[in-house]
Amino acid sequence: MPESKYTRQTVTEVRTWVPGKLFSLRVTRDPGFVYKAGQFARVGLPESDAPDAVPTLWRAYSMVSGPLDHELEFYSIVVPDGPFSPRLAALKPGDALYIEKNPYGFLTIDRFLAPGSAGPSAADSDLWLLATGTGLSAYLSILRDPATWTAFRRIILIHGVRTAQELAYRQEIEGWSTLPEFADIYRADPRKLIYLPIATQEALPGMPQARLTTLIQDGRLETLVGERLDPAHSKVMLCGNPAMLADARKLLGEKGFAPGRRGVPGNLAVENYW
Repeated sequence: MPESKYTRQTVTEVRTWVPGKLFSLRVTRDPGFVYKAGQFARVGLPESDAPDAVPTLWRAYSMVSGPLDHELEFYSIVVPDGPFSPRLAALKPGDALYIEKNPYGFLTIDRFLAPGSAGPSAADSDLWLLATGTGLSAYLSILRDPATWTAFRRIILIHGVRTAQELAYRQEIEGWSTLPEFADIYRADPRKLIYLPIATQEALPGMPQARLTTLIQDGRLETLVGERLDPAHSKVMLCGNPAMLADARKLLGEKGFAPGRRGVPGNLAVENYW
């Protein structure tokens, strides 16, 4: 890949969520790298440790950081014996990480915009963000974008994992209501953001021990949230493993949810995070 297509950035922070399995890192951001919340970047590393080695290994990672943040943040799972993620997990502050200059992806809230409109096609609609595992990444970027909070009546974030320790960023999400920048939003509507952390292999207080697709199918998800999955008033994003996406897409399709087509905004957006 020609050098002109990427920039060399520096790791500033590495955070371990589950040792040997889940981690996130922050890197410097090139001033020319502009993206929409929900998009992803192609991230590169050299195969060798030679000082003059150029990046030849590339993978796609959604930005966790918001589009206005000064640094970029990525969240990853370690694939044992994989050629890329173990090397990424081994990086330390000061190390180099290479970022392609152009962002990619369409898991953005403008997927729900009417052509030519200045805002969402249904300003009073609810935004449902359903994720499994590291599929949470894109949603964190979307939630860190102030535009998201003004564009929808209510935001519903569902994060499905196996065990509680895999609920990365949980403390941050649950603490947003106490931050000064969110004070007016939560004062106007204490239920502006509804966050449900759900584990399949561990019982969490007040939460069922079940897969997201099971909760969609039997109606418990709507009961837990206190809102209906109504295709007339709900916009749904799905991000996670292929099996979840296939099952959830089918279940939501039966309820009337569908991606946009021919310039007509839909009420369902899907991204395979695998």
